[in-house]
Amino acid sequence: MAGDAQDTALRLRAVCEELSERFFERDDVVRTLVVTLLAGQHSLVLGPPGTAKSELARELTGRIDGAAYWEILLSKFTAPTRMFGPIDVAALARGEYRQVYDGRATTAHVAFIDEIFKCSTAALNETLGYLNERIYHPENGGAPIHCPLIGAITASNELPDGEDSAAIYDRLLVRIEVGYLEDPSNFAALVRSAVGRPAESAPRTTLELGALRRAVTEGVSAVDVPDAIVDAVVTLRAALRRKELVASDRRWRQAVGLLQASAYLDGRTEVAETDLSVLTHVLWDSPAQRPVVEREVLHLVNPDAKEALDLADVVEELEAQLDAMAGQSREALSEWVIKNAHHKLAMAGKRLERLREEAAGAGRSTAAIDRVTGRQRAVRARVLTEALGVDASMVPTQL
Repeated sequence: MAGDAQDTALRLRAVCEELSERFFERDDVVRTLVVTLLAGQHSLVLGPPGTAKSELARELTGRIDGAAYWEILLSKFTAPTRMFGPIDVAALARGEYRQVYDGRATTAHVAFIDEIFKCSTAALNETLGYLNERIYHPENGGAPIHCPLIGAITASNELPDGEDSAAIYDRLLVRIEVGYLEDPSNFAALVRSAVGRPAESAPRTTLELGALRRAVTEGVSAVDVPDAIVDAVVTLRAALRRKELVASDRRWRQAVGLLQASAYLDGRTEVAETDLSVLTHVLWDSPAQRPVVEREVLHLVNPDAKEALDLADVVEELEAQLDAMAGQSREALSEWVIKNAHHKLAMAGKRLERLREEAAGAGRSTAAIDRVTGRQRAVRARVLTEALGVDASMVPTQL
């Protein structure tokens, strides 16, 4: 990598680290959004209200010096002119029909579109053209306007339920699920941050818009894709087809850019097997399919992560047992912890720690292991707080 490309990648990694510090339990979300932006693609953040979707989009865009940011909350009644440019009333009074584009989607480098699947029928075609080709057709029928959009971050509380919204869904290459905070200690930290004094100025790495554009248009595409990676993608496609999970050829082709962007972000000149993990956010249509895709991807590229997912099943089973015991006496809960939960959670935690050490030592991605470790710690914290009555703010984050 050339020096400027290395600097760009270094700055973007610093941005990822800083945002991950600010937004609890969002490490993989942050990295995936940055990779998607580097690939010049669009993402969907799928989750309930109040999960910091818009705040994260604003903060990420705010780290790009010179980038114009635009956001909107859509409804079935949102007119295209509200998105792309209202009518210039003063010009209309003079008999001229013009639209005002400043501050609208037509001038944005990064867009955040909330409730994307509530796009009105009137705005559907223009929105598709905006996402697909970065163009907008003016209301007066003039020449198409080329928009400087690098990528859109979209959000929704639910999946699309009609053909119109499904067309938009198909154009969102990356799909990320988010939920409310799981770890009680993270939730306690969130509460403290809301009532405590403002912290001292945290590091705030930024990146010039021009540097990001060069990365998107030149740097990422220059990353090499070895034959071994092509073979791995072919193998993965066949494995998913056996599970009756079929993605379009267009989606597979666009996914290659994500692999290159992932390698670029890590400062590498060629795609490695670890980059394939980003495909867990690409190759499913419904959340129920995501675990299947994840297992197939990680089985192919990361044996450590595959074992971590097996441990995740143990953790999920323990949480289900805890839920089933709701309302039972503290004595019954304590007995269950002593005889069952404590040992299994401790063993899972120790094994995850060792798996992470082995993966990091071998240069493999630890993202899946870290996510399972987060679930293990969250369930362990629930056991301590709900079954044993320990104060959530006193629960350690480590074993």
